[in-house]
Amino acid sequence: HVQLVESGGGSVQAGGSLRLSCAASGSTYTRYCMGWFRQAPGKEREGVATICTDGTSDYANSVKGRFVISRDITEDTLYLQMNDLKPEDTAMYYCALDRSPYASIATMFRSPPTSPFGYWGQGTQVTVS
Repeated sequence: HVQLVESGGGSVQAGGSLRLSCAASGSTYTRYCMGWFRQAPGKEREGVATICTDGTSDYANSVKGRFVISRDITEDTLYLQMNDLKPEDTAMYYCALDRSPYASIATMFRSPPTSPFGYWGQGTQVTVS
């Protein structure tokens, strides 16, 4: 059973930086995609960044050039380096993993992971003022 645990959220002033981490456990899959999603109060969940085991990655237009997604295979950890943060980046950030055979950087944003192939963390709050 896959478990995802996010950390690294917090409060920061506009222009500042944060690095989110997502520790994955229980995953023995060799092919999958992972991603960061966020949801602000009163808004729909949106994809922020995604990366797959084939080396591809993608970002939402709103974060391109500011956020960097990366993966440490040896530690089974996903990262999101967030720079030049803006108040509109304020949201709960969630880590997700999709082990569906059809998962790709395109499907991660269009069709966020769902059971039985998808897994989600509990989220970490990011507040930018």
